[in-house]
Amino acid sequence: MNEKQRDQQLQIKTTGMREKPHSSIHCNRYEATPYIALDELFYEYELERSDRVVDFGCGKGRLPFYIHDRFAVSVTGIEINEQLYQEALENQKNYMKRGRRKEGSIHFECCPAEKYEIKRLDNRFYFFNPFSIQVFMKVIRNILLSVEENDRPIDVILYYPTTEYVHFLEIQTTFQLLAEVKVRGLYEKNENERFLIFRYD
Repeated sequence: MNEKQRDQQLQIKTTGMREKPHSSIHCNRYEATPYIALDELFYEYELERSDRVVDFGCGKGRLPFYIHDRFAVSVTGIEINEQLYQEALENQKNYMKRGRRKEGSIHFECCPAEKYEIKRLDNRFYFFNPFSIQVFMKVIRNILLSVEENDRPIDVILYYPTTEYVHFLEIQTTFQLLAEVKVRGLYEKNENERFLIFRYD
């Protein structure tokens, strides 16, 4: 089943790419995580009903819908691009029309990632290289400040991880590498096709 067919199952439209806005040097282009990669990740990495996932740079919302459909957990998508945010909201309307109500919720916010206020139950954070290392550092520091206020285990999930992101987490934070998940069929051709999961516990 291809990407469009998987979208159709969820009644959403998330395929394609969109270049970053010319006005921002800190935002990267939109490209959804491939379904084959998500399948691989969540075959090895389970989510609990109590988890609260935040997808930074969610674009049109593929990850939030996939996770809600599969695990019935609450997911928040953060997107700075107004047009992508509106497309995520349109996808949400169509996704909810399917009529199969699940536990958990899907919520989108249109704001810079570093301005998102980390909620006390947020505990799983997803990044597919949505922005510069400078923004990533600010977001991670916000997450750690939240942990100081409400102590809890935290996972940071990186897809197609950049050296800068990994170096920052390993050298300048107390996050520890929990797992590496290689995307079979893709990793053999490109070693960036993997997930790294870091945990703060």
